Amino acid sequence: MADLVDNMAMDKNDPNPKNLQELTQYVQGLLQNMQDKFQTMSDQILNRIDEMGNRVDDLEKNISDLMTQAGAAPYEQGTPGGVVTGVGVPTEPR
Repeated sequence: MADLVDNMAMDKNDPNPKNLQELTQYVQGLLQNMQDKFQTMSDQILNRIDEMGNRVDDLEKNISDLMTQAGAAPYEQGTPGGVVTGVGVPTEPR
């Protein structure tokens, strides 16, 4: 019964666990804290990747619009190796 009272009074952040149960709880608390931090970081990274993807999409659209305004051939998305084909401003024959 004394152990139960001592465990209930123990602070979860106590760096000096007094028995195996306290040590287990302390380690579980540390692992949960690390997992929460990694999850937060993972979410932030994924949000930034999504944001960057949206920016790239906007940039591609703006480039396509500018090329259309300049009278260039249409922009072909999804070409292998990122090479854009069929783009150019008509030139005079040589």
